[in-house]
Amino acid sequence: MVIAGAMLILPVRVQAQEHPEHPKEKKAESEPAITTESLAEAISGYINKDASLKGGYFFFYDQKTKTPLLLTLEKVHKDKLARISEDTYFACTDLKEKGGKTYDFDFFMQSTDSGLEVTEIILHKENGKPRYKWMEENGIWIKK
Repeated sequence: MVIAGAMLILPVRVQAQEHPEHPKEKKAESEPAITTESLAEAISGYINKDASLKGGYFFFYDQKTKTPLLLTLEKVHKDKLARISEDTYFACTDLKEKGGKTYDFDFFMQSTDSGLEVTEIILHKENGKPRYKWMEENGIWIKK
């Protein structure tokens, strides 16, 4: 499966979803196992390491509002972890701002020889209000 940032216009009627669904395919037994737990640990480790370098907060610049956010990890949604291509994974994560707002971020990770690496972080929701939804069109997940 491929994720595209641009909107595709296709003559297919689909429903918007909150997050990409878990894939239907099974991994070959020879591939190393990437588990829900290892994905969650990689994301929380990434956030905690970044926060330890920045005074205890995970820093994210919100380009929409043009404001920096000082965040702490609340939860990695283990029910919203999915494999989206051969070596790319997706996870939904809640972080709380110093001022009290809760933000939902979509983290994308790639499996490499050295482990899982974060490749993209997108702010998905602010205080529960989505900025976009996921849709699948002809096997391609896109943001709407």
